[in-house]
Amino acid sequence: MRGCVGLERGLVLLLLSTAFVTSCWATDELSLPDAPVPTSAAAEARKDHSDFRLTSGTLSQCASLAQGVSQHSPMPRTGEYQHRFWDRKNLLLFSLVGASRALDYSSTLNMRRRGLQEVFLTNEIVDNHPAFAAIEAGATAISIGTSYLFHRSHHHRLERWTSVVHASLATSGAIRNYSLKTAHPPSRP
Repeated sequence: MRGCVGLERGLVLLLLSTAFVTSCWATDELSLPDAPVPTSAAAEARKDHSDFRLTSGTLSQCASLAQGVSQHSPMPRTGEYQHRFWDRKNLLLFSLVGASRALDYSSTLNMRRRGLQEVFLTNEIVDNHPAFAAIEAGATAISIGTSYLFHRSHHHRLERWTSVVHASLATSGAIRNYSLKTAHPPSRP
């Protein structure tokens, strides 16, 4: 994967800069082998930390390490990093999303038959059964499309979690719809 090489380069640069800053902090300035040792009061107080100096040998070691990382070949796409989009796990998750949307559809219609008001959509849309079914099917298609975009950009965990979160939210909405009390019309004397 191309992202891993960039991450490794970034980590090497972070380590190099941390070593450089630590060395400069310990000696108050960059001390190379031929450079004079600083004689300021702060340098005298930190005299016991002088072994943290950045030397030319350390610089050449860091440069060779950075060169080795830059020549590193990308990781092969095997195992969890590469899978087909329509694999068994995604088919199961997409079926779960479709089933939860169907459950949401039936629970919302049940709720409307019991005289309750729809919260997210208008009552006219919910009462128009083909339109409401198309909205539920469209929500399932959008979920699958979002998972596909995550798959194409190699965000495979987000690809899976999109379906998990969508199915969980739709199922919890259906459970809520079924658990609401039926609205009773006011009785006339």
